[in-house]
Amino acid sequence: MSLGGASERSVPATKIEITVSCRNLLDLDTFSKSDPSRRLQDREGQLGFGRTEVIDNTLNPDFVRKFVLDYFFEEKQNLRFDVYNVDSKTNISKPDFLGQAFLALGEVIGGQGSRVERPLTGVPGKKCGTILLTAEELSNCRDIVTMQLCANKLDKKDFFGKSDPFLVFYRSNEDGTFTICHKTEVVKNTLNPVWQPFSIPVRALCNGDYDRTVKIDVYDWDRDGSHDFIGEFTTSYRELSKAQNQFTVYEVLNPRKKCKKKKYVNSGTVTLLSFSVDSEFTFVDYIKGGTQLNFTVAIDFTASNGNPLQPTSLHYMSPYQLSAYAMALKAVGEIIQDYDSDKLFPAYGFGAKLPPEGRISHQFPLNNNDEDPNCEGIDGVLESYFQSLRTVQLYGPTYFAPVINQVARTAAKISDGSQYYVLLIITDGVISDMTQTKEAIVSASSLPMSIIIVGVGPAMFEAMEELDGDDVRVSSRGRYAERDIVQFVPFRDYVDRSGNQVLSMARLAKDVLAEIPEQLLSYMRTRDIQPRPPPPADASTTPAPEQP
Repeated sequence: MSLGGASERSVPATKIEITVSCRNLLDLDTFSKSDPSRRLQDREGQLGFGRTEVIDNTLNPDFVRKFVLDYFFEEKQNLRFDVYNVDSKTNISKPDFLGQAFLALGEVIGGQGSRVERPLTGVPGKKCGTILLTAEELSNCRDIVTMQLCANKLDKKDFFGKSDPFLVFYRSNEDGTFTICHKTEVVKNTLNPVWQPFSIPVRALCNGDYDRTVKIDVYDWDRDGSHDFIGEFTTSYRELSKAQNQFTVYEVLNPRKKCKKKKYVNSGTVTLLSFSVDSEFTFVDYIKGGTQLNFTVAIDFTASNGNPLQPTSLHYMSPYQLSAYAMALKAVGEIIQDYDSDKLFPAYGFGAKLPPEGRISHQFPLNNNDEDPNCEGIDGVLESYFQSLRTVQLYGPTYFAPVINQVARTAAKISDGSQYYVLLIITDGVISDMTQTKEAIVSASSLPMSIIIVGVGPAMFEAMEELDGDDVRVSSRGRYAERDIVQFVPFRDYVDRSGNQVLSMARLAKDVLAEIPEQLLSYMRTRDIQPRPPPPADASTTPAPEQP
């Protein structure tokens, strides 16, 4: 999103964080509430700037994911917000449009308390609800906090089992309101949860003000989105930092229960187990220091895609336009290849019968070279993909684990931060080896690697949403993933209504790659790997890494 010629200025832009909430959205789901997601574009809609997470079953979402914009007082920076109902449980070709709002960034900043509420419009004859926007200038603080919490004897909220607790962190604003800044994962069926350690920038937690109030709510997660409030407590960055020397215990209080029950003590306790502060290195710091992104492709060749010779096939090689598979591959690959010095990409297929004997393979090189599966550039990957379509027989089932484990074996050999591996899986259907795939993801979460899954076609992708792990961290045999390393998006969300494939694929690439920088940083932080100094201008090219 171009918000003014920042590159031509001598004065750095002011960084503004926009927090988004909606109220009273249109309810388009028959048996549940809408699942809203929000996109931000410039006023003319020429370029998508970003997208929030999807929040299930609510008409009043408070989004955690923020928009960070460069702000220039002297310019009118027009914005457009679009709201969609993204329901992967129904067989739809595109998300349902819930409304939009147009306004300038200056209107948000100039509103009382830098907060505005605007009606959503765009659905004829319907009241679309409202959008609430809050702006806050980000401090230049680059510190990052890593902490871990547990709870004890939380209130039981589920009738047939124990609670499924998670925490929501809010930072306070100058006008006494609160802005959501972090959610932990859900720990299922326990009143004594231990949450995974997580990291958060100090500017997100308190914007550099160490005495600013931080409020923490405790909820019992419910599948339908109507999470039960257990209780709350408040603290501050300064108070939290004391846990570097000792455990800190907080009473979880429910104000309503406290008013009703004379003997009420609390609704459990939360203990801060650890708290550490490090200087926050950026994704660019690591890239400047020589960290290479290594891109591997895995394409679904199962029979459910349809005969590639037929126009109804998701693999159909039309002389007029690329298939969904080819578009997704090209969109993501053309961006990530800029961070890979040798431009050699291992590319695999899975779920096909191979000539001449008809052996079923879930990990065959698209270039038909078992010794060297590398393709030269994204064009080379596309060429090998098209050639494979002409020679192999689409079959099945849909197995992810073999190719995940293949990349993981390579990633496990290089743990010094010089290499980071990104696996792109493009698939059309329901996964057949869910147990093995979860095990593979949990194991890979401790390695320098991320997994992008793009779902093409009209299938239901509940399993992919589960692997994404945004709400509930992926687990296998009682072991949780160390990091969230999976990002899933359905291709159908990026079918441009105007027919402009270039803009659609730009939005797809932006969303599927959005989490890669933070996932890379989370690996570096957990291994205490600092970026290397940038090499001298005449330094030789980094040696090519081993490829999976």
